[in-house]
Amino acid sequence: MVFLPDSRLYLGAEAEVWSGLWMGKPAVRKLRRNRAWRHPDLEKRLGYRRMLSEARILIRIKNSGLPVPAIWDVDLENGRIVMEKIAGRPLIEVLRDQSLTKQQIDKALFNTGASVRLLHRLAVTHGDLSTNNILIDEDFNAALIDFGLSAVEYEVERFGIDLHVMDEILGASHPNIENAIDVFLDGYRQCDAREGPTLELSGGKPPAAKEVIKRLDDVRSRVRYHG
Repeated sequence: MVFLPDSRLYLGAEAEVWSGLWMGKPAVRKLRRNRAWRHPDLEKRLGYRRMLSEARILIRIKNSGLPVPAIWDVDLENGRIVMEKIAGRPLIEVLRDQSLTKQQIDKALFNTGASVRLLHRLAVTHGDLSTNNILIDEDFNAALIDFGLSAVEYEVERFGIDLHVMDEILGASHPNIENAIDVFLDGYRQCDAREGPTLELSGGKPPAAKEVIKRLDDVRSRVRYHG
């Protein structure tokens, strides 16, 4: 791989992410980290499958026209992916920017909800829908990144859990943003109104936005009951 690293963006239990240049273009390299407590053969097989799944899902989403990073190079044996670097600031920074107006914040949240819904309409759940994994550009449009835990899904539960993760994060980390989850869900809901009914895909038909939001309410009830 012809990747020239510049700065490390993230160091986690599962992966290390660097920004840099690939063939002269701004890029991001994701390198899976070995989990020492696993047997080496099992670790290699799991890492291989997860990275292959992430690359395939990203290609599927990119081909549909959604704003996600393009895959530029994959080295499954060594657990490395090089992808396009998407412009924008993490949503968490936008929500903490006191120089922005409520209207600008709401636009970022609304567009985030719409982007998540477009992803769900492709029968893909994100799996780690945090405000760190959403980039907001200068026009407050939203792009999703980090699909390491994503999956192709048709059952409504996983989609509802995606929304519940966002609900929990907005409530816990950004309680000062008035009606944040409501604005997000409005963008999610209106995406279906704009795009029309979901289409039948190879594995079935993804649930409608109203079904997913209803499941979010069910998940909230279960969490409150068991909490």
